[in-house]
Amino acid sequence: MPLLPTISTFFIVLSALLVAIGWRLIIKGKAKAHKRTMICAAISALLFFIIYVSRTAFIGNTSFGGPDSIKIYYTVFLIFHIFLATVGAIFGVVTITLALKRKITIHRRIGPITSIIWFFSAITGVMVYLLLYIIYDGGQTTSMIKAILGS
Repeated sequence: MPLLPTISTFFIVLSALLVAIGWRLIIKGKAKAHKRTMICAAISALLFFIIYVSRTAFIGNTSFGGPDSIKIYYTVFLIFHIFLATVGAIFGVVTITLALKRKITIHRRIGPITSIIWFFSAITGVMVYLLLYIIYDGGQTTSMIKAILGS
């Protein structure tokens, strides 16, 4: 198992689990515990993002190493995951900002939507990880810096 992708995947799964716990806490009326848990979920997501961006910049992205016959399906799935992750991150920042600004009415409306998007983003992220590193051997890895500098 590759270390950095495994660690970053761990943090995104942890983030989704913390969101689920936070959702349950607010249903039970435990607002302070909900807030702490959701902040931990956001920190976990941020750690994922920092590891992912650092790895992408300095080590690179790993191409799909599975059979060519399913590469197009993987690519479509990856695009779907990237879309979900981007939308989920934007919704996450907005949802957290609303909560911290005490705009609770709108926070309550978009919080569940944000959570559902985040759950699907985490699930599809794990599937991408499994397809790239566990089910198939990863393809070539090229760092963004090397690609830009032509090294």
